[in-house]
Amino acid sequence: MGGERLVSEKPITNHQKLSTAFLAERARQAQAMLHECRLCGWDCGIDRAVKLGPCRTGMEVKVATAYLHLGEERPLVGGRGSGAIFFSNCELHCRFCQTARWNIDGNGRELAAQELAGVMLDLQRRGAVNINLVTPTHVASQILEALLLAVEGGLDLPLVWNSGGYDSPQTLALLDGIVDIYLPDMKYSDDDLGRRLSGIRNYSQVNRQAVLTMHRQVGDLVLDEAGVAQRGVLVRHLVMPGHLENTSGVLHWIAQNLGANTYLSLMDQYRPAYLAFEHDDISRPITPEEYAQARQIALSLGLVRLDEHRLLSSE
Repeated sequence: MGGERLVSEKPITNHQKLSTAFLAERARQAQAMLHECRLCGWDCGIDRAVKLGPCRTGMEVKVATAYLHLGEERPLVGGRGSGAIFFSNCELHCRFCQTARWNIDGNGRELAAQELAGVMLDLQRRGAVNINLVTPTHVASQILEALLLAVEGGLDLPLVWNSGGYDSPQTLALLDGIVDIYLPDMKYSDDDLGRRLSGIRNYSQVNRQAVLTMHRQVGDLVLDEAGVAQRGVLVRHLVMPGHLENTSGVLHWIAQNLGANTYLSLMDQYRPAYLAFEHDDISRPITPEEYAQARQIALSLGLVRLDEHRLLSSE
């Protein structure tokens, strides 16, 4: 990889710089948003105290699992693991969801704010290099409430916002100055594909605006001397079988709008799951040749900061 940005000392995380009064006010604003919810690209305006919207989540946060995750991208894992907290439900309805039991069926346990804060602090005590909030967009309000309590309890790790990239401007405004590392998916450049395979509208427009906002807030990914991410954006793209043109559209946009120093996780983990077998085009894994083509497109565009999550050998 080239163009690495390094810091020689552990930087102060965003939430360490903030007063508890600031965090409390952001948490208050976020809680108020639940009564006219516009946290994600659905922009549904639903009062979540009264009924459920596309994310199938009310006022409570539900956690599927939490652990030290060693399978994330290298800059997120370090030597000890990323402190991953997987939230139940999702604003996306992906037909190929590999964690459908959590994100579609909603399996998990409801936690009060103090309990979620305790999960964050427990992961820190166990040696996590960051707190990795997985599928967090629809529960941003509850997360901020818990984060305030965790910071008061001594949380000082970088905060990773690991989302499907369907975050609204309102949500990202709440997170500005709080999140250290954004880890968004860029799934689709083709809105018709996004509608058919993830049940969402205007994905590329919402996604691109979100990623631009994330990049304005935290910039390119910065690593410490050990190669562990401290701040910035790391973009994920999952290569889908038979849809190289979709991948090409995503990669061209990244190169043109974020630049060649973007840290890109180009993933080959696609395998059919959940309802994927109902769709001829995505009912099989990708081939080594398809991944090699996607990789070549990235390199040809100057995207050389590649973290290649590869289960297949293409060389």
